Amino acid sequence: MKSMTKAHDLGSEDEILTDHDYDGIKELDNVLPPWWLYGFYITIAIGIFYYVQVFTNSEKYSQEKEYAAEVEQGKKEVEAYKAANPDLFNTDNIELLTDAASLNKGKELFASKTCTACHLADLGGSIGPNLTDDHWILGGGVKNIFNTLTKGGRPGKGMIAWEGTLSVEERQLLASYIISMQGTTPANPKPAEGDIIWSK
Repeated sequence: MKSMTKAHDLGSEDEILTDHDYDGIKELDNVLPPWWLYGFYITIAIGIFYYVQVFTNSEKYSQEKEYAAEVEQGKKEVEAYKAANPDLFNTDNIELLTDAASLNKGKELFASKTCTACHLADLGGSIGPNLTDDHWILGGGVKNIFNTLTKGGRPGKGMIAWEGTLSVEERQLLASYIISMQGTTPANPKPAEGDIIWSK
């Protein structure tokens, strides 16, 4: 223990007593424990080694390449998960739902998922476009609307991708409800936007 700490015995503290005196509180001139110094020196050595490797051996120690490899691995894992769970990602069978129960669920989702913040409760449009007219920016129809909900709107326009938050069934319910509101008259409809003309 003494070799690891180089601590003085309590009876020999007078030998390392300094002249410092703070209101009767005196200071001992203890040396740093060897174990701490060795750890400090090892840390410095590792830092120098890492610095040299990063700037002289960038082919092997490249954060950019490590990141690219991790992204590639992540994509493979996502594809493997999709292949193992086809029912969660299969959109080939998306159909328009017209029964009252489904439309009511779609209406509840529209309100609870903050769609009303951009499109208003009557779908007349505010920040987002009017969803009751027949002009569509990304295409009308249940599959196009479903795809917009899934992948999000145009870049930089605020419409997020809901595929990580809403299930396939919930997105289908939302798309069906939006289509059911086609032709209704909002209180303050936003002017039509988009070049794709579609009527249900």
